[in-house]
Amino acid sequence: MKQLGELAAWIGARLLGDTDLQISGARSILQATKDDVTFVAAEKYLRNFIESDCLAAVVANQIDLDRIGTKWSKSFLQVDDAEASFIKIVKLFRPPSERARVGICERANISHSAEIAEDVDVYPGAFIGDNVRIGCGTIIHPNVTILENTTLGANTVVFPNVVIYENCVIGNRCLIHGGAVIGGYGFGYRSAATHELCAQLGNVVIGDDVEIGCNTTIDRGTYDSTLIGSGTKLDNHVMIGHNCQIGKHNLFCSQVGIAGSCVTGDYVVMAGQVGIGDHLTIGDRTTLAAQSGVMNDLKGNQTYLGSPAIPVREQMQIHALVNRLPEMRKQLRQLINASDLPSVSPVKKYDAA
Repeated sequence: MKQLGELAAWIGARLLGDTDLQISGARSILQATKDDVTFVAAEKYLRNFIESDCLAAVVANQIDLDRIGTKWSKSFLQVDDAEASFIKIVKLFRPPSERARVGICERANISHSAEIAEDVDVYPGAFIGDNVRIGCGTIIHPNVTILENTTLGANTVVFPNVVIYENCVIGNRCLIHGGAVIGGYGFGYRSAATHELCAQLGNVVIGDDVEIGCNTTIDRGTYDSTLIGSGTKLDNHVMIGHNCQIGKHNLFCSQVGIAGSCVTGDYVVMAGQVGIGDHLTIGDRTTLAAQSGVMNDLKGNQTYLGSPAIPVREQMQIHALVNRLPEMRKQLRQLINASDLPSVSPVKKYDAA
């Protein structure tokens, strides 16, 4: 149990309400009880807190509580960044688990030519091939496969069942989640009756501070490198094709698929299920809404929507017009009936049979 006043001091908050309120945990608004503290990041979520059983919330300074008033018998911890402060409180009640160091486990299969720095953990069942180099503080979890001539930087974490093909280069402080495959063969074939596989002589180069989600795949280059820029975050089930050049600090949500030889600028955001055709260039700070399909190069600093993806303002205008089509059709028929123009044949229904 913690008193609300203690939590206010812990996060440096302005406290409005009951200093002595006893708090036993921290949860989101939908799950919080009267014994929990929650957080409200924006004023539009304040009503959810007011209607909940929870009695205390961390709120952002931009919410004007003096204007709104505190007549609901609730307590508030007011800070600049509500979510960041709430994370500190959650860690206070639920400290992150710390796994014991295992060092280099005897049940891992490690080549004698591998170079492994100090403070590296290699768990049972991992395979590390010839001439692999692993930097200081990196953690290799069970059943990871790292093929020959691959380099991993310092303080990178590779979770179970990851496969990293030969000659790949991975930077410092990366997170590679379970089931990811890095450096698999690209889906490219030469014109022949038997679909001959193209050369797979390139590799994958991943910058620093990159996160790769579960079951995400990044294909190796045909002759050169597939590049993932520093700071980029890939969600689960993302597919990056061969020879792609992904910029710095990109953010790709689940099920994004990028065909081969595409180039993205820095700070590009792709929402879920975005698809990118091959050999396309996406400019800096582009945002692609969910399920957008990209068939042409896109200029940066814009938001795009739809398939084919076009600027969001144009797409919304098209949607508005499409929604009016039944009304416009009715008006057209009325005009035809009031004139001598030939009537329009009714739309035939599609017969599945």
